[in-house]
Amino acid sequence: QVQLVESGGGAVQAGESLRLSCTASGRTSRTYITAWFRQTPGRERTFVAGINSRGSATQYTSSVKGRFTISSDNALNTVYLQMNNLKAEDTAVYSCATTARYSAIQSFSRDYDYWGQGTQVTVSS
Repeated sequence: QVQLVESGGGAVQAGESLRLSCTASGRTSRTYITAWFRQTPGRERTFVAGINSRGSATQYTSSVKGRFTISSDNALNTVYLQMNNLKAEDTAVYSCATTARYSAIQSFSRDYDYWGQGTQVTVSS
């Protein structure tokens, strides 16, 4: 059973930065993908960014391209989401997710098997 623990959320002003961390334990596969999703009240969870297990491929939703960077440190079993130039519309609960069912990054939440507890990001304008 893979467990994911997130950290790094908080409240910031528009234009500021935050870095989210997602640390995994219990992995049994060397091939997997990890992604960040976000959700606001009353809306579905949406894909933000994803990375493959080698760190050789990344994918972003269009609204965060150029502002967010996903990266990984496999020695620490941790995936990061660096969020720069935050906007009020980035306010959401951010969750990381992972699966070993795919080697290519997937953007639908149904394709991920393990989820973290979520961390709140609040951006004030």
